[in-house]
Amino acid sequence: MSYRTWLKLARWQYRRMRVIAQYGSLRGFPIFFANSFPKSGTHLLTQVLQGLTQLGPAVDSGLPAVVTFDGPTGQPRPMHAIIQDLKRFRPGDIAYGHLHALPEVVSLFTQDGVAPFFILRDPRDVCVSHVHYVTEMEPNHVHHQHYRYELNNFDERLRTSILGRPELEIPFPDICVRLEPYLGWLERPEVLILQFEDFITQKEVTLLKVLNHARGRGFPVQVGEQEALNILESAIDPQKSPTFRSGKIGKWCESFNEEHKKIFKETTGDLLVRLGYERTNDW
Repeated sequence: MSYRTWLKLARWQYRRMRVIAQYGSLRGFPIFFANSFPKSGTHLLTQVLQGLTQLGPAVDSGLPAVVTFDGPTGQPRPMHAIIQDLKRFRPGDIAYGHLHALPEVVSLFTQDGVAPFFILRDPRDVCVSHVHYVTEMEPNHVHHQHYRYELNNFDERLRTSILGRPELEIPFPDICVRLEPYLGWLERPEVLILQFEDFITQKEVTLLKVLNHARGRGFPVQVGEQEALNILESAIDPQKSPTFRSGKIGKWCESFNEEHKKIFKETTGDLLVRLGYERTNDW
């Protein structure tokens, strides 16, 4: 175990001890998990959930994201490693990650004692955000060298984020194939489905959904509803997100040229309609 990992675990246990000292045993309270397709607002949702620590018996675990794929290698992680990561969380913990709707994971997330959340974002904006993230913000990403030094410009990079790199042995298929394994979460009533855009356009309504889902899964809010909503809103701080860039919606319109639109439509079919981002494929 690295010193950094040891330190994170020690801080997590210290935070748990403080919350237990305040509320007594955390047994019976839910684990909160913010799940998403990468670049869809994970840190925004996690910050909102971290606001729950000011409302009742909840603990910011501070542990790394639980992910399906290893970032530096691009290889899928073994299921036993994913389950091991998930099973270390304790009642009251707040955690996040990028996890496919695989049967073993779904079984854990939908049982009593877990308050699962899944956040979506317009896949076109996801592709734009992916370009900036891989090229500029994450030098350890498996595709960073290719994006930064082998692709010549933003247009080529965006095309690659849409189409993937199917010629590689490591899995990096097109955006539709990458997103599809997450869509099973949309069919689970135990999971609160949120849209990144709603945090911008109807923030209070969306925060109330988060609060009600937490309460419905067994979280006892210790303050009045309006005060709780104000606290959750104040917890949002984009500048503290390590991958924050602009946080705006609909920016794809400024980045997609006609070729990008064409290949996106050919690649994704009716995906945007299925997710509620378009009424038809004529956009």
